[in-house]
Amino acid sequence: MSAATVDTEPEPTWSEEDDDRTPETLAWLRARRKAHRRQQGRDMAVLLYCVVLGVAGYGSGLVVHFLRGLDEGAGYGRYGDDLQRGLPALFTGFTVVLALLAARDALWRGPVVLPGPSVGWLLAQPVRRSAVLRPWFRLSAWLSLVPGLLAGVAGAVVLRITGLAPIGWALLAVLPAAVCLPLLATALGMAVERRPSWARRVRRWTAPAVLLLGALGAQTGLAAGGHRLRALEWVELWSGPWGWAGQPVVRACGGSVPGWPAAAALLVLTTAAAVLQAHRDAAHVPTAQLRTRAATATTVASVAWSMELRAAKLALMEAGGGDATRTFRLPPPKHRRLVVVWRDTLALLRAPGRLGRAALWAAGASAAAGLGVDLGGERRVVGVVLGLLCGYFAVGALAEPARLETDDLRRSAWSPFRFRSLMLQHAVVPAGLGVVLGLLAAVPFALHGSPWALLFLPLCAPPFTAAALYSACRGPARTQLMFLGGGSPIGGPGPLIFLAWYAAGPLISVTVLAITLTNGATPATAALTSAALTAALLTLTTRAANRLLP
Repeated sequence: MSAATVDTEPEPTWSEEDDDRTPETLAWLRARRKAHRRQQGRDMAVLLYCVVLGVAGYGSGLVVHFLRGLDEGAGYGRYGDDLQRGLPALFTGFTVVLALLAARDALWRGPVVLPGPSVGWLLAQPVRRSAVLRPWFRLSAWLSLVPGLLAGVAGAVVLRITGLAPIGWALLAVLPAAVCLPLLATALGMAVERRPSWARRVRRWTAPAVLLLGALGAQTGLAAGGHRLRALEWVELWSGPWGWAGQPVVRACGGSVPGWPAAAALLVLTTAAAVLQAHRDAAHVPTAQLRTRAATATTVASVAWSMELRAAKLALMEAGGGDATRTFRLPPPKHRRLVVVWRDTLALLRAPGRLGRAALWAAGASAAAGLGVDLGGERRVVGVVLGLLCGYFAVGALAEPARLETDDLRRSAWSPFRFRSLMLQHAVVPAGLGVVLGLLAAVPFALHGSPWALLFLPLCAPPFTAAALYSACRGPARTQLMFLGGGSPIGGPGPLIFLAWYAAGPLISVTVLAITLTNGATPATAALTSAALTAALLTLTTRAANRLLP
């Protein structure tokens, strides 16, 4: 070979394709994971069997009662006109809920969540990221269709029993929404997971989205009552996927939407484009994001199985960025006994999202109780109970400083008080603000001829505060309670005993107040009941606090 020939030969170069070991690596993993996946399949089969057995055992009675009501001519059709008038706002609100849940879920989890070992080892190997990450996105997209289709079938049944549409037309009408809206939510979650800037926007726009939901709920109620806003409904039906998905349903129910085929086509095209973009984004999720999500998912799963729901909530709040804080100063108190009240007030002013959540729960309590009163009969009791539960959550949102004290008992080292006295002082701010929120929630009842609501609703705040403090001092989950009692054909009483211990605070307060309010209590009786219930729950709180930190 001549020297000229040697000089003209191209030098060997390296390419990514030469170092690609994706097929070999994935084949090796499939072989090693075969036994583990077989065991996972058996565990999933057992879980599904238990779920089906529980639904069949405890839900069959409700189904039989419902079908018997249909045979006996139950008047569900009288709700058809109300439902038809509220459909535009109802579909818009449902889509906002779905988008908000998907976006908030993507702050800590998202459609692409790999196990910790896969993130730590597999992505460090010479494998294509797309081959590892995109299957997880496809799995999330397919799984999202399951609840979507189930919700679509339920919606079609509702349209049928209210007399708005035959079952065949109802199923066809809800099909675009049942398929496209879950896929759009998955694509939105992928965008949030892929782009950190979107995550910041989600945190910023969560509160306005919740307020928008409240406005849509009010619009739905007004429309059902005959006060429709035609121009706003037209904007909702044509401004985006939330309205495009509802147009076939409105048309199937006899409404006038001339361009509904175009809206359905726009919905399908938008969904296809969003899913394709999300499929491309799935291969480019940063490794740091994947590691953080894998760690958070592992923490949440482990504490959820041990029934430490508070720990799971803290993990989610930390991954989601927590409450937005603002710089705010208050002059320190002159007396040391006011220092806890000062700290709680300052913490609330620096995290106003808690007060916003409390106000929304209070509005929900007023709406649930008012709806129960309007329906009357047995539904009145259900409305009162739901309203009281919302009221407990409203006060509980204000009692977050007490929970933070018990999350880590070392935090109470700053206090000059004993721990039980410290916990009792944490009741001042939530009880006071709870009374104010109760007064505001009672205004609609007072305007409609029930002035005693201005006394009854604020009286619920002190017992709810005491219940929230007792729940904060509950201590570690006593999972051994789940195994108490003997067996029976319908299961043992252990889970019910554990649930009664875990939810003792709200269970006692809501039950006693519901019995008092639904039996025609006088103002004096309501005041005495509230005082006695508050004293009893505070006594339990001090005993629980002594067990935590004598």
